[in-house]
Amino acid sequence: MTKTLVSKNLRRILPKHSGRDSQGHVSVRHQGGRHKRYFRQIDFKRNKKDIMGQVLAIEYDPNRTARIALILYPDGAKRYILSPNGLTVGQKVLSAANAEIKPGNALLAGNVPLGTLVHNIELIPGQGAKMLRSAGVAATILAKEDKFVHVKLPSGEVRKISTDCWVSVGQVGREEWRTLQIGSAGRARHMGKRPEVRGVAQDPRSHPHGGGEGRSGIGMKSPKSPWGKRTLGKKTRKHNKYSDKYIIQRKKSKSSK
Repeated sequence: MTKTLVSKNLRRILPKHSGRDSQGHVSVRHQGGRHKRYFRQIDFKRNKKDIMGQVLAIEYDPNRTARIALILYPDGAKRYILSPNGLTVGQKVLSAANAEIKPGNALLAGNVPLGTLVHNIELIPGQGAKMLRSAGVAATILAKEDKFVHVKLPSGEVRKISTDCWVSVGQVGREEWRTLQIGSAGRARHMGKRPEVRGVAQDPRSHPHGGGEGRSGIGMKSPKSPWGKRTLGKKTRKHNKYSDKYIIQRKKSKSSK
């Protein structure tokens, strides 16, 4: 990881809300004061087409798990992209419909060979990448069918994307992120994370699991959220999403592993 002088138009102060809504009430728990952050504008569209850029630096970004790479183009423009494994300072990167299969390059999904690892995947052509932007993730190109490409996601889900969608080659770097531990309460507070308290340790007015003499369980009924909603087996995915029709195989459930 290297440091360099960054253009002011690539970053700005990220406002801090500490989990409060417009009225100052806590709408998201366990969020609080954190260290001052800059927001880095990431080029998820990779719309500097057919222009070779050079990697100036690999930098830390406090707003995401992956490292980011600063790219300098011949016209003087600078852009941030996600840094994949194998990308080094001084390397050339290109965003073109038939770019070389090399880490950091972006090209159309229909032109990527089968078995290639990709990240930064678009769901709608030209919209910008929406999937596989976290540290260590990558999808595999499985097959091509008419105007669609089949990709296998890290969850095991297989879905179709248009051949006109743009993808980036390689696996997002810093795959060791999942094994890292925060290590101290102070570091968590710098990250804006406030302490969490178990429901059974609270009073009955603060949580449905609270109250009782001594160490008590949650009772005979199912576990509940702090607002009294049942949480056991609660589905988190919204039904009838517009992209559901493109899913070929659902992700593997924990029970089937």
